[in-house]
Amino acid sequence: MSILKKIGLYTMIVAGALSLAGCMNKQTPEEKMFDELEKVVSVEKVFEEQQEPLVKLEKQEKQIYEQIISLGMKEYDQIVKLSDEALKIVDKRKGHIDKEKESITESEKEFESVTSIIEEIEDSSVKKQATQLQKTMEKRYEIHGELYKNYNEGLQYDKELYEMLKNKELSFEKLEEQINKVNQVYETVLKNNQKFNDITDQYNKEKMAFYKEAGIEVSNEKKK
Repeated sequence: MSILKKIGLYTMIVAGALSLAGCMNKQTPEEKMFDELEKVVSVEKVFEEQQEPLVKLEKQEKQIYEQIISLGMKEYDQIVKLSDEALKIVDKRKGHIDKEKESITESEKEFESVTSIIEEIEDSSVKKQATQLQKTMEKRYEIHGELYKNYNEGLQYDKELYEMLKNKELSFEKLEEQINKVNQVYETVLKNNQKFNDITDQYNKEKMAFYKEAGIEVSNEKKK
């Protein structure tokens, strides 16, 4: 039930190519765009912070699930105890995925500012690069929405599964049916996650291409 760790945005730092001659100088659209894109990186720090604990919780839950499956009904009390522990982990995962979504939503709101900035860019090639960057990021937000929706569906199926496991009268057919539902939804989550990783990588490359086209020199402080 574990999913791959999401890829985050690059954290970029200015190397100095666009240093201002004085505090009274007006920012160019390209400089405004740079500032806005880096604000988006900052906003998504909360998103980044959810990844490690999410992966850790998924691994813990997987271990508990394997323990439950290895037990027989003679150890029913232990099954109930482990199922309750797993349910608590599901709730914790829900908390982290919600914080992740909130961070991405805030990022999306912040990113809306680039539309008016792009309109100010005069150089056609730079403007084209910025427009492509915008389209890619908007697609990234859309894909994360799908990922969040399906992950939440998986959490609901997980809860149903652990509640079922506490039922002494549970039939093998019902258990198998629920397990299939869980497996299917997480297969979809993995596909969503890969799409999200891929488009985030694409966005980061396009951002670097935009900086290059705009004459903004940057260095990678950290890649995730």
